Amino acid sequence: MPTNQRPNAGSPNAQYNVAAPDSLPVRTALHQRRKMFAAFLAAARPGEDDTVLDIGATSDRSYEHSNYLEAWLPNPRRITAAGIDPGAIFLEDQYPGLRFVEADGRDLPFPDGSFEHVHSSAVLEHVGSRDAQAKFLAECWRVARSTVFITTPNRWFPIEFHTVLPLVHWLPAPLFRGALRAMGRDFFAREENLNLLARADLLRAARQAGMRNVSVASVSLLGWPTNLLLIARKSGASAGAQ
Repeated sequence: MPTNQRPNAGSPNAQYNVAAPDSLPVRTALHQRRKMFAAFLAAARPGEDDTVLDIGATSDRSYEHSNYLEAWLPNPRRITAAGIDPGAIFLEDQYPGLRFVEADGRDLPFPDGSFEHVHSSAVLEHVGSRDAQAKFLAECWRVARSTVFITTPNRWFPIEFHTVLPLVHWLPAPLFRGALRAMGRDFFAREENLNLLARADLLRAARQAGMRNVSVASVSLLGWPTNLLLIARKSGASAGAQ
């Protein structure tokens, strides 16, 4: 779940998405998130008892891939799910042993190195300005002992996932936001709700956050990267350029 104010009633759902649960965009997102989950397993190689912090827990239950890490990672007792959505407390009942903590990803209430791995999917584009995004990454890096794995939509994919609009997000940010306002999509026109990143933006934010051993990979659809995967390791072994 994003770390800023929740949408009002009638606005996008708790995943900041307007697509219907059975729509093609949502089925495509499920397919891509399965690939992202596989990439997390390959990058982090979490042991059976390794602790994992998942930042972005949501109360949304309309999509099969809502809270996919909690749904697909074995042994929920090792997972701490964090987010600003208090409704995500239901995860503690759905996955016995899991702990939910209501927290802002830019200011996590955990000591340094609290978790072996930190995971966050589709949250970074919702935390605000470039400085706020760097702060979010810095907090992920601070509380991780081994691996940080972050996903965010690729700004240069032709379809903008949250609004399901084509190409308009390729405009310079002020023009993109103006176009959204003109279409009555004021929620998404605000930087604190949607601030898309390209690969260069992601690497710049990681450097500002003080992360090391950083690489950016991707998952693709028909050869076009849909999502960027930021991987950073504290073990001293570089992930390698991708």
